[in-house]
Amino acid sequence: MFDSLTNLRPLDTPESPYYYTFQVQCTSCREIHPNMVSVSRFEANELSGSRGEANFVWRCKSCKRESSATIKEAPAPYQHASPPTRQKVIELDCRGLEFLEFKADGEWLASGLETNTAFAAIDLQEDYYDYDDKSGEVSVKDVVWEIRRA
Repeated sequence: MFDSLTNLRPLDTPESPYYYTFQVQCTSCREIHPNMVSVSRFEANELSGSRGEANFVWRCKSCKRESSATIKEAPAPYQHASPPTRQKVIELDCRGLEFLEFKADGEWLASGLETNTAFAAIDLQEDYYDYDDKSGEVSVKDVVWEIRRA
């Protein structure tokens, strides 16, 4: 839930890339990777057999199958809505893997809803509170992340 903030987005530039952190599962053998993995839209990794590149390439330790994921476009800022609505932040093209859970670590940015005041260094791993000199208290709390198939 956002209070007096809008345009929430990760700080994700070539100079300061955001690493989207996920729990990953192989769609072939259903093995879940024991650790969270990170994906940057600015990294390109070679697929074996000269099949191109992807932002994330992973070989399942159980079935040895190579899988990949590519972030299709820059993140879309989450716009304030009342009541709060489900909005797409990023879209991924996943081949042979499925992301099960998203962890919002890293720096996020936002703007004051009515004032356009810039807010930086927002940590979404916990509730966020700050003060806008022009409009009062601002916050981001109780954020729920959902991964959906297209």
